[in-house]
Amino acid sequence: MKNTQKSNNKPQNSTQKYIDIASIQQDMVILNDGTVRAVLLVSSINFDLKSEDEQQAIISAYVGFLNTLNHPLQVVIQSRPLNIDEYLERLKAQEKEHTNELLRMQIADYRQFITELLTLEKIMSKKFFVIVPYSEVGNTKKSFTKRIGAIFSTAKIVKLSRKKFEEVSKELDQSCNAIQAGLQSLGLNAQRLDTQALVELYYNSYNPDLFQKQPLENINKLNVEVDV
Repeated sequence: MKNTQKSNNKPQNSTQKYIDIASIQQDMVILNDGTVRAVLLVSSINFDLKSEDEQQAIISAYVGFLNTLNHPLQVVIQSRPLNIDEYLERLKAQEKEHTNELLRMQIADYRQFITELLTLEKIMSKKFFVIVPYSEVGNTKKSFTKRIGAIFSTAKIVKLSRKKFEEVSKELDQSCNAIQAGLQSLGLNAQRLDTQALVELYYNSYNPDLFQKQPLENINKLNVEVDV
């Protein structure tokens, strides 16, 4: 059967079309629907090792923290196989440098033990993130009509006016500072991810296998189109 379909020389759609992220800039993630996110990396505590009084205090502080929120939060737990290749390479280098044969043997045995342990037990590392949103819909200072209209006016947002971009950045900074203070009352340290860390986070999330073999290079600057 003869194929009458004409060849299409147009470029294929980029995979970015299927990703919700439009751009990352100034420590913020800009989504295609016009909303903006900041990401906090949060420490953890072992709740089970706390005394009963300490557990009650943490629960009370957590309830108080939730009552201060006027917008939703997303908590993400990322689990990845523990990667200590750099540590093992340092041990290997130390093994070669030592002139004491006994120490060299001990380092070699220890390195082999760690390698076998990671292979057999499949030890995972966990990171905890809090996603802080900024959305025109959630901005209660504006009327309902303006908030709904903002969805359509900022849909697939790639271009932002300088004034609008600074306004969003300022409000998101305030939200992050308030949430960091609230988490601090729970005994948790929270650090906001900068642009480089955000790119690495999403690169790792979308390419977990590739990230181990080909780490992302340092990105000095990312641009979105900003109208002056």
